[in-house]
Amino acid sequence: MNFINTLKSINANAYPQHLFYSPEWLVLGVNNICNLHCKMCDVGNGNAESNFSQNLVGSRPLHMPMELIKTIFDQAALYFPKVKIGYAFTEPLVYLHLEESLQYAKEKKLYTSVTTNALTLPQKAEMLCEKEVNDIFISLDGTEEIHNYIRGNKNSFQKAVEGIEKLLSKNKHPDISVFFVITEWNIGNMKAFADFFGKYPLKQLGFMHTNFTPLHIAEKHNETYGNTYHSTLSNTTEIDIDKMNLDELFHQISQIKSASYPFPVSFSPAINTKEELKQFYLKPEILMGKGCNDVSRNIMIKSNGTVIPAHGRCYNLEIGNIYQENLKDIWNSKVISKFRSDLKNAGGLLPACSRCCSAF
Repeated sequence: MNFINTLKSINANAYPQHLFYSPEWLVLGVNNICNLHCKMCDVGNGNAESNFSQNLVGSRPLHMPMELIKTIFDQAALYFPKVKIGYAFTEPLVYLHLEESLQYAKEKKLYTSVTTNALTLPQKAEMLCEKEVNDIFISLDGTEEIHNYIRGNKNSFQKAVEGIEKLLSKNKHPDISVFFVITEWNIGNMKAFADFFGKYPLKQLGFMHTNFTPLHIAEKHNETYGNTYHSTLSNTTEIDIDKMNLDELFHQISQIKSASYPFPVSFSPAINTKEELKQFYLKPEILMGKGCNDVSRNIMIKSNGTVIPAHGRCYNLEIGNIYQENLKDIWNSKVISKFRSDLKNAGGLLPACSRCCSAF
């Protein structure tokens, strides 16, 4: 496997114009609605103009048609049989055709994962097990009181835990991973959160530093790349980076790293010093990652068949459309090939990529 990954890396670096291997992930924007109002999210706080918001809720129809899902899965099974299907946006558990589409994926022997806020997981847990979903990625942002405040729902945390326990009650269930987005509201709660989930047999617990694009970074980026890869401010409407208690954050990270848990605990990006932490949050003009890890691994398909690079946080760049082209051709379309080459020529990242999770 390491040898294969090495060959892929050589291909992506030496000749990004054409990738001779299959994508690792097909990320699906199966619907354009969410049932929570997360304070750190452009969708939750109503910033409809950001790239992130447009990629998540800017297309129609609201629900990806079942006919389109079948086309995607048919082509995936034909061209990329080992690809992973990621139900990721906007809230897959309220997708109108979730059960039917998962059944179709099962029949096609495709790997499936669901990324969810887990508000409706108690109602969907049994079905997800029956459809043999491989992985569930659950997004939670603190213990009960803090999570519910951030997500704008007084029962959100309790429902998620109930859903996790229902999954675990089944003899065969998806692997369960929990991911925590670090914000100004939950920094002091990280260790308590990790300790709470220490009693559950998770596959992984991940802490993700805030992904954000301040206005001055977007404007600087657009001076050079705005006509082709237009950037917008992102996930900064309610978040105030200056209110991040970075000393406490470093303390919480250190405490978690020194503790023992029955599952792997990760931090993305893996920041090891207080100086790096301050640079990440206070100097976003400094590129910290080496290059985009996703543009040569993933593509995202919106509910209208439009395909964009990587995932929802990327530029709103149409690289193809499933209604007009097949997945094999889109994977190496002229638009994405140019994008990959432009990233390489820029050193791996564009200015507005500086605090995207794919940069690390």
